[in-house]
Amino acid sequence: MAMPMQISLEEIITMLLSRVESLSLNDENNKTRFNIVLRVLYKKGLITDEDVEASVREEHRMLKELGLVQEEPGDDVVKAVTENILQWARGDVDAIKQAMEDYERKVKEYAREEARKSSLTVASSDVLQQLDRLSPPPGSGGNRGGGKLII
Repeated sequence: MAMPMQISLEEIITMLLSRVESLSLNDENNKTRFNIVLRVLYKKGLITDEDVEASVREEHRMLKELGLVQEEPGDDVVKAVTENILQWARGDVDAIKQAMEDYERKVKEYAREEARKSSLTVASSDVLQQLDRLSPPPGSGGNRGGGKLII
């Protein structure tokens, strides 16, 4: 009878991380190839700005009909997506850098806003028991055994 093969959790995690890294590299490779082909077609005049915008609209229409999105985006979103694609097709490094800086600034702003929001923290039962032990005994005007609110 063959012995069952045993694999440790660490080996499984290592294999999964290796696979994720491989998929990530493959994705980046495909993006690079797509950008190169798009740039060639755009520079040869085989793809126009209008073609890209029409294709963005068509993609969203199809996604809606397939039930993958609730509604088609507005004109402003279509224009933004189209412009983003065209920046890559044109090789507009300055515009891409600016868009990346704008995105980074928005993410940092969002993180600051989230950090400013107050948070509700619930104490563990151990902490509540410690507070009960520190409370004044019954009859001394304290609230022994009652709920504790820490601000």
